[in-house]
Formats: sequence, C-alpha cells, structure tokens
Amino acid sequence: MKFLNKILFLGSPSRASFAWGSLFYLAAGMAVAGEEAPLTPINSGDTAWVLVSAALVMLMTPGLGLFYGGMVRRKNVLATIMQSFFLVALIGIQWIAWGYSVAFSPGNPFFGGLSWGMLNNLGAVSPNAPTIPHPAFVLFQAMFAIITPALITGAFAERVKFKGFVLFSLLWATLVYDPVAHMVWGGGFWAQHGGLDFAGGVVVHITAGFSALTLALLTGRRKGYGTVTMVPHNMTMVMCGTGLLWFGWFGFNGGSALGANPQACTAFLATNTAGAAATLVWCLVEALHRGKPTTFGAASGAIAGLAAVTPGAGFVDMTGAICIGAMASLLCYSAILFKLKLGYDDSLDAFGIHGVGGFWGTLAVGIWANPLIGRKAGFLYGNAGQFTLQTLMAVSIALFSVAATVIIYFAVEKTVGFKANEKEEDIGLDVSQHGEEGYNY
Repeated sequence: MKFLNKILFLGSPSRASFAWGSLFYLAAGMAVAGEEAPLTPINSGDTAWVLVSAALVMLMTPGLGLFYGGMVRRKNVLATIMQSFFLVALIGIQWIAWGYSVAFSPGNPFFGGLSWGMLNNLGAVSPNAPTIPHPAFVLFQAMFAIITPALITGAFAERVKFKGFVLFSLLWATLVYDPVAHMVWGGGFWAQHGGLDFAGGVVVHITAGFSALTLALLTGRRKGYGTVTMVPHNMTMVMCGTGLLWFGWFGFNGGSALGANPQACTAFLATNTAGAAATLVWCLVEALHRGKPTTFGAASGAIAGLAAVTPGAGFVDMTGAICIGAMASLLCYSAILFKLKLGYDDSLDAFGIHGVGGFWGTLAVGIWANPLIGRKAGFLYGNAGQFTLQTLMAVSIALFSVAATVIIYFAVEKTVGFKANEKEEDIGLDVSQHGEEGYNY
C-alpha cells in the first residue's frame, strides 16, 4: 500500500488520503447510480404551480369583501367585508374536519364518506391530481369551498344577523357545496356521466348564484328599498376588489389544470380573454342604453365574463372565450334589468352575475369545447350530446341548490334567526352586529 501511495500520489500522505477518499466516493456513487432509482409521480413544477394558485384563490375572498364592501352603504361596509373574511376561517376548519372528505373521499354517487375526516387515511396523492402531494390538492380545493358561500353574501347584504350568517354558511357548505363538489369533481354522479366543469361554473357559480336568488326572495327587501337611494358608497374600493378578483382568477382557472402544463396556459389565457371581452361589451351596452359607460358597469362586466368562462377555461379556444365573455355581459346585464322590473332585492346582484353567468358558461362548454384543447368536444365539434348533458347538469344542480337553501334558511330562521330587525338595519350592521364603524370622522 505504501508503495502504491508513493507511485500514485507522489508520496504525500495528505494527497493519498484525499485521493483514496475521492475514489471511494466515486465508486459508491457509481454503485448507487447502477441501481434503479425509485419512481415518484410527484412533479415539483406542478406542485409549485398549484400552491401558488391556491394562494391566488385565497386572495380572491378578501378581494370579494372589498368588491362587495364598496357596493353597500357606509354603515354596512365592515359587516360586509367581515362576512367574506370570516369564511376563510370558518370554512377553512370545516373543510379539514369533514368538508374535504364529503367532497372527495370514496362514497356513493352523491356524497363522499367521512373516512378522510381531519385528513386521516389520505394517500400520498389524490386520485384527481397524481403529480402533486395530496395536501396541496386539499389546500387548493379549500379555497374554492371558502369563496363559494362568500359569493352568496351579496344577495342579503345589509340585512342579516351575523350569527345567522355563520350558521347558514356552515350548513350550506356541508349540505350543498360539498355534495355538489363530489357529484361533479369527486367521482360522483355527474363525473361518471361525463359532465364538464373545469373550474367551478356548476360547483361554485350555479350553486352560489341560485342559492343567492333564493335567499334574496326569502329574506325580503331591505328597509326603504325602492324609495331610499342605495348606491355604492365607495367605487374606488369596488374597483380595487375587482382587480384582486381578476388577478386571483388566474389561479382559480389556471390552477384547475392541477399542473404547470399546456392546459393551464390555455385556461390562463382564456380567463383574461373572456374577462376582457365581457368588460368591453358591458361598457358598450351601457353607453348605448344609459348614455355613458361607468366604472361600476366595467367591474360588473369583468366579473360576469370571468364567471362565465370558469367552467370552460381549459376546454375552449380563444374564439370560444370571446363569445362566452361577450354573451355573458348581454345576459347578465339583461338579468339585472329584469330584477329591477320584478322588484326583488338581490342587493349586489349575486344571482344576476354569478348565477346567470355560471349557468350560461356551463351550457357554453357544450357548444365550444374544442377537442384539441382539452380532449373534449362540444356541439360545434360534432358532439351535440355534450350540450344536452351540460344543460341537464346545470338545471339539476340549480334546482338542488334552491331546494336545499330553502330548508337551511328556515332551519336557521327558526333557531338563531337570520334577518336583522328594522332597528338593526337602521343603525347599520357595522354597529349593531360588531360594535364598530368603518369610518370615524
């Protein structure tokens, strides 16, 4: 050995030690490399994109609070923002405790089981998203579960007790949102029959929109509705909220591809395109109808287009996205005019924007789904049956949402109470429900 050291390493003990160690490390590395590396389905790029998307969708809920908060009267601004913000906490815990299990664990065609309650017994990856860790999928879906009941709050703004709102939201998330998510996304009835909802036209916008209409009718009008001026108190806040919602929608729709892939890119682009088309059309219609385009109209058009493209963002090309967004503005604008004629008080047009927009968008998937985009074909690509299926799914989920909301409403009204009394409305919900004021001069 001494002779070999002397020949190979010029007699230096330090050089010999370093060299032999390097040779040993290289040999060990070659031995490991010769073995077959364990395969894992987890993709770091997909995981990173889904986590970023979850954060974007989370930001949408406080953004919605600003959007709705600017639209109400000054005495109700904090209470309105609080409803959205509080749901991040309330549904965030409900989702972990049992919501995710009801929505995505194995069960029957209409409900998942409770085997994944408190996230017990989860596999390493979700069957829905095999390239990301299961907790990443849980987190991403949690943000959808949170914002959906928040959308409903626009229908009963300025006239609901906080404790009634809390109990209603908890029951509605459990009995409406979670089962519908299971039916459409969790391997349930509509998933088994081929219904398409890329990012929540049915699961989010139809359920929230039609439940909002139901609550607006059951709760009744605000005191003074139709005789007292009730205009948005802060349009700057509305526009900031709109910007946050549009920004977050890239995660809402793009993240629903569940990976950093071409479908995510298409969904990202379709989202912006439909939102832009809807904004332009709404402003044009408003200018022709009222004489001037307004910032409020631009915000409404943007949200209508974004809601409408949600179910098809990963299935349609840009022609489809433009058509969906443009038509959404026409339909939602008409729905709001119709509301004014009927006289019911959907305070912030939750149904007119989300219900109508989501319903239209769900049908539109059955028309414009391009097999080159998402491997699903609609009517224009030779599959008329998809439009029929989309129609049946949209109508059935809308009816289910209405029926369940009626039952939940009366259960809450008979227990803790739902609608604020006239004195509480007069004072404003900021003071009567929270003992605070949004503006102290």
